Amino acid sequence: MAKVMIKGDIISNDEQWIYDFFEIEATSPKKVFAQIEQANGQDLDVEINSPGGSVFAGSEIYTALKEYSGYVTTKIVGLAASAASVAAMAGDKVLMTPTGQMMIHNASVRASGDYRDMDHTSMILKNVNQTIANAYKLKSGKSDEELLRMMDDETWFTPQQALENGLIDEIMFENKAPKIVASVEFSQMLPEQVINKIRNMKNLFNPADPSSMENQADILMREKLNAQIKLLKLKGGNTGE
Repeated sequence: MAKVMIKGDIISNDEQWIYDFFEIEATSPKKVFAQIEQANGQDLDVEINSPGGSVFAGSEIYTALKEYSGYVTTKIVGLAASAASVAAMAGDKVLMTPTGQMMIHNASVRASGDYRDMDHTSMILKNVNQTIANAYKLKSGKSDEELLRMMDDETWFTPQQALENGLIDEIMFENKAPKIVASVEFSQMLPEQVINKIRNMKNLFNPADPSSMENQADILMREKLNAQIKLLKLKGGNTGE
């Protein structure tokens, strides 16, 4: 049995190195693909504890798990929200810890423009909602109308509710008390402006100029500290100020 971990925010491939640099747990399709390749056809045990993130990255992960030749068991060991709940639906068997939660909701995006742009964006989001609902429908057998209504309401499921609605197959440890209860924390994705700033600074490195490398490394470390402070503030943490 091989393990695949889907932990932290679900992000695009080109953002993975930035999250790694800040030592923030996150999962991109590329990271999942690497774990799947190492499994080499063995049955997969997929652990999920994620608040979600990019719907398209979540779709890539879902597709990779559905296409896998071995038997796939997805385990919601904490939170499976948004795009992470879509990835969870890829399991041949879907389990949830009795202390877990699942959340499904509508896709969202930041947009600007006139009323025509807003109408166009609305149409795109409705189409995305339908494709997300397809994953839930294949698992649960529920109608599009019922699932889209649940997504409209941003529905949170306890393990019992997820089981009743056909979104999971089994609640873990039903016949015995769980040995470990993990605490779950809602993470904050890195702000887009931070990602762009770090990516741009990486392009300024000049391998032929060691002093340039040292200066940029100092700048990156300062930016890392500043970003971590911002994340603490977003989470309501104590920055010591």
